[in-house]
Amino acid sequence: MAALSIPAGAGTAHDLLALGALVTRLDPGIIPFAEASEYLLHVSGGEYNVASNLSSCFRLRTAIASAMVDYPIGRKVEMAVQKAGVTPYFQRFKHDGVRGPNIATVWSDRGQGARGPVVFYNRSNEAAQRLKPGSFDWNAILGAQGVQGTPGAPKVRWFHSGGIFCSLSPTTSELVIEAMQAAKKAGAVVSFDLNYRAKLWAIAAAEQGLSAEQASEKAAQTLRKITSYVDVLVGNEEDLQKGLGLKGQDVEAKGKLDPSAFFGMIESVVKDFPNIKAVATTLREVHSTNRHSWSAVLWLDGKSYQAPAAELDVYDRVGGGDGFAAGLFYGLLSGKDPEESLRLGWAHGALLTTTPGDTSMASLDQVEAFARGGSARIQR
Repeated sequence: MAALSIPAGAGTAHDLLALGALVTRLDPGIIPFAEASEYLLHVSGGEYNVASNLSSCFRLRTAIASAMVDYPIGRKVEMAVQKAGVTPYFQRFKHDGVRGPNIATVWSDRGQGARGPVVFYNRSNEAAQRLKPGSFDWNAILGAQGVQGTPGAPKVRWFHSGGIFCSLSPTTSELVIEAMQAAKKAGAVVSFDLNYRAKLWAIAAAEQGLSAEQASEKAAQTLRKITSYVDVLVGNEEDLQKGLGLKGQDVEAKGKLDPSAFFGMIESVVKDFPNIKAVATTLREVHSTNRHSWSAVLWLDGKSYQAPAAELDVYDRVGGGDGFAAGLFYGLLSGKDPEESLRLGWAHGALLTTTPGDTSMASLDQVEAFARGGSARIQR
């Protein structure tokens, strides 16, 4: 098995390119939806969040390939992407003034105490569902090909996408495969967050006349095909089992933060996918909506690593996993050793849960201090 090799930054345009859907999240805070009359609007997207975090917190050069709709909500999203410092590659759509196509809406409150968060979607006539192979010129974006088919200079060091985007329609997963093939040809690292959401896969499958059971089988088949192109895989034990159809190991975990079951599955992962060089995930035990025990694990080039356990006072848990991925990728892109890279991901994911919204409001200094074992003492 070859070791993970990351292209140098010199001569490239982007440290990371993400491919995924941009969405708006409507957040009523701790007020239940039926009683809420005011909402915060956060611009989000599982794949975009990683690019945004790497730009705003870690000051890396990132980009997003996505759908954009020319109407006021689209303009709001576009301005947020610009503010985050993320370079856009948009396939643009016109809104008809009545039905769309639309930027999807995710309704997600924060819960409070014994009351957990509630999440539901309005992805009807979503523009991102219409993305398909050919929507983007990957040779131009990734530098996968030079003059007359000769190898070109790579423009992107790392390509990232995820299972949420793949679940939207048959063509979005085909687009991810097309992009990954181009990224591999260009010499970029390819990462993928499984982010298995049974609800999303079931709806897309139902539109094709498939049952819930067939949807699960179709999802695993699709995600396995995609994973065959992946270098760095992000996903927990459930993602590996349901998303990739892998059998769980007969390992008795001592608690939610015990990584033995996760590490026990790595042998199955690399057996089925010898291309995989790294697998990582967060470990979380939820005591209440606002109190979590938090850790993270990484398997890289045949070695296992675990971050410390921390007790978190959570303000808004949404986006913590994307925050972890961003910090981990930053460490690896910056040449940090695996343990430090893991700690940076663990620290950034933890800090992201202390602020509203899905993307980072933390500074690099704060992340590095927490990763070293810092505390919440006042900074003077």
